[in-house]
Formats: sequence, structure tokens, C-alpha cells
Amino acid sequence: MRPQEPFTRIKVEQAKAMLDRGKAVMIDVRRLDEWQSGHVKGAIHVPVDDVLARVDELPKDKDLLFICQAGVRSALACEMAAAMGLPQERLFNVEEGTPVWIEKKLPTSYKNDP
Repeated sequence: MRPQEPFTRIKVEQAKAMLDRGKAVMIDVRRLDEWQSGHVKGAIHVPVDDVLARVDELPKDKDLLFICQAGVRSALACEMAAAMGLPQERLFNVEEGTPVWIEKKLPTSYKNDP
């Protein structure tokens, strides 16, 4: 965690390990068309513009891994979640983004599949 950021930056491999342990959930904050073109298998789709309105839908008992295309919108989503009172130690920005996840052949779903 950088002093000015209310979240921790992680790479896709770290995110995959956290998901595998079952103590984290992936939140994809991209637009619907981006989501449908490929997303982390099992991710929850909450577009960045909806994060503030839907913060109550985010699991309270897991680490929250936010992902987008390149780490910018997901960082913003982390900041919004922190501003809504979610614990900073549970907020993570997968800064490499979904294209790197897919490129590394990590579990991916397409269209509206979970």
C-alpha cells in the first residue's frame, strides 16, 4: 500500500493465488461490452460508475480484488470503496488488468457466463 493510496497494488498472479485460497472475490469494473469480451471466471461485474450505488452488494467477509483493463478504473473503484468505509487492508487493485489475466491463460469466462 502506498501512503497516498487506500489500497494495495497487486499483479494477476497474486490475485489468482488469493482467489484460489477462497478468501477473496474479483470485482470487474469495466463496461458491459468489455466484460462480455472476456473476464476473470467467477468475477462480479460492477461497472465503475455503479460502485458507489452498489457498494452494499460487495462481500463484507472477503478481500476485494478490483480489476479493469489497465488498472486505472479499478484504482478509482478501490478509492470509492475506501471512501464508503470499507477497510483499506481488504482493498486490492489488480494493476495489470484483464488483458494480462487472459494473456497468461488464467481462468476466463466470456459473454454472460460467470
